[in-house]
Amino acid sequence: MREATGDLFGGAELHGIPTPTRWTVGVLVLAACIVASLGLGAVAIRPSELVSIAAAGLGWQPFGWTHESVQESVLMAIRLPRVLLCGLVGAALASSGAAIQGVFRNPLADPGLIGVSAGAAAATATAIVVGPRLLGSFSGLEIWLLPLAGFLGGTATTWVIVRLARRESGTVVSTMLLAGIAINALAGAITGFLVFLADDAQLRDITFWSLGSLGGATWPKVWVAALLMTPSVFLLPRLGGALNALLLGENDAHLLGVDPERLKRQVILLSALAVGAAVSMTGVIGFVGLVVPHLIRLALGPDHRSLLPAAPIWGASCLLLADLLSRTVAAPAEMPIGTFTAAAGAPFFLWMLSRRGDTGWV
Repeated sequence: MREATGDLFGGAELHGIPTPTRWTVGVLVLAACIVASLGLGAVAIRPSELVSIAAAGLGWQPFGWTHESVQESVLMAIRLPRVLLCGLVGAALASSGAAIQGVFRNPLADPGLIGVSAGAAAATATAIVVGPRLLGSFSGLEIWLLPLAGFLGGTATTWVIVRLARRESGTVVSTMLLAGIAINALAGAITGFLVFLADDAQLRDITFWSLGSLGGATWPKVWVAALLMTPSVFLLPRLGGALNALLLGENDAHLLGVDPERLKRQVILLSALAVGAAVSMTGVIGFVGLVVPHLIRLALGPDHRSLLPAAPIWGASCLLLADLLSRTVAAPAEMPIGTFTAAAGAPFFLWMLSRRGDTGWV
């Protein structure tokens, strides 16, 4: 028992922990995606010009490199907040997806499956339609309205689902999944009703938001997103050892000192915070929380002490790449980022279903 516990919770022999080379590859890929996202677009900015702009703020001009004022304006006002928000959203979605898959012990699970995304979406659509009337003269609170609505919507639906799935013996995962299906349908109906009530401007906002977009990224949104998403991104990896124990079954996890019910509540609440904020900021971006954790699992193994820290790195990289494609493929027009994640994620999901019997998950 001691040997098993040490292996699950941080013993010396961590067979699933990636080598430094794998971590280096992940960080380099993320850095390359960041540089490409900052430099490519209608106004091209070379890496040397990126360094020049950054150094200019410190009063230093390295190697005689220079840049134009328009490049600095585009970088600081448009590109940099967009890249930071994109990275935060990708990290939050991938981390939440990996943790939820661990709780359900199913690689086909993601935040949308249990209704977190749908609840956040319905609440955010409500805020778009009703919010301006409620705020009135308090226009300075608009930056907080959608994130708060998304978090409350995701948390409320999560609470309802958990309550429905609670039994004396514990939380029944199958009931939770069925409740999630019903919540998804109900939230879709609410969103449809709000579309019927919306005026032209609100309808346009809901339409673009429902497809997913990072076009409205601003510095205030970045600060709000960082405040709401960062806690989940950093706290979820701390649950890796407990999620490893849960893979053995709830009874065995309890024998190893893990409270399965408390673990489920922690994962679901942290995921609701991250996903609710992400949905309210950028709209519905699907499949990131499903595909990225599974790809990492194929490369690094099922150890959540490796999976959860790696998920934010690769989630941010994948979403940055999708955003780069969305704004360059049809330039000067910008395509909704949700179309790219769906185009890549849906076939991958079907492939996962086709080999469902070989996954080795419960």
